[in-house]
Amino acid sequence: MEEEKKHIDELIATYFAEGLDVGSLKELKKWIATSSDNEKYFMQQQELWFSAVDQKEAHLYDKEKAFELFKTKIGRQGETQKVIQKKFKLSIFWQYAAIVTALCVISYFSYWRGGEKVKEHFAEIVVESPLGSKTKLYLPDGTLVWLNAGSRMAYSQGFGVEDRLVKLTGEGYFEVKRNEELPFAVQTKALKVEVLGTKFNFRDYPEDEEVIVSLLEGKVVLDNLMRKEKPLFLIPNERVVLDKKSGKMQLEKALATNASQWKNGYLFFDEELLPDIVKELERSYGVKIQIANDALKDFRFYGNFVRREQSITEVMEALTATGKMHYKIEGNCITLY
Repeated sequence: MEEEKKHIDELIATYFAEGLDVGSLKELKKWIATSSDNEKYFMQQQELWFSAVDQKEAHLYDKEKAFELFKTKIGRQGETQKVIQKKFKLSIFWQYAAIVTALCVISYFSYWRGGEKVKEHFAEIVVESPLGSKTKLYLPDGTLVWLNAGSRMAYSQGFGVEDRLVKLTGEGYFEVKRNEELPFAVQTKALKVEVLGTKFNFRDYPEDEEVIVSLLEGKVVLDNLMRKEKPLFLIPNERVVLDKKSGKMQLEKALATNASQWKNGYLFFDEELLPDIVKELERSYGVKIQIANDALKDFRFYGNFVRREQSITEVMEALTATGKMHYKIEGNCITLY
């Protein structure tokens, strides 16, 4: 029994000091869920941990020193409990009231101070892809990510400890490393996608009128952050198009591999609105495009282009070949009418 308690104390201390691996974290969570006493004990140790960090050292988070202080306080807590049992100078009622009051005060300040420490320690990591290029990277859990031109992705330095959440602005292609204990989530201002292990493309540039999520493999759950409605599930070769004006999501069948062709140097437009196509061309070719007639803004186009081989003029020729519009180029500016 003593060995088990010592083992649990070590797990708790390691959890706060440097984080646990997936197996140990699962073991600790299981122990906490076993009984209300275990949960209460964990909360008490959490308070002790946070209060163990000296406020005078707020500018420096010394994990080793905090770890030793934490273990010392655990020992002191046991000694204090023995002393209390021998002394009855106060009535049981007043002892209880004093303890509750003290815990409330300690909880408030220790959580506040501890929370600030955690925020300082787990800084936000930001990756950006410049206009006219794309960026490939691997997250700490092994997940592969491609960021399209003009995109930005941010995640906590503590990624993989308690969650696997990334915040996206722009377009990203994800090949998620499977982990059933910690679901992977990508969030923008309009939509949140949660998965276990899969391949999908997520596009949500702030200036675009639509958000598009296309699924290549696995299964994903989508939460509309613009309006309250039931989560939506996607299966391979399906996509969701969210209208930012109405907040409505529409489920469609689509060849999902087309949505991620941009990482191979292609521009693929699958019945997309002209304003969104224009913004994609601006990001890819470094030009400025103006839509002169509002009636054109509701038109949708289908097309596939090789950016590294085809010029912006060739793309314009293909779009105007539909007979829906004309174009005029003046230096770096293009007008559609």
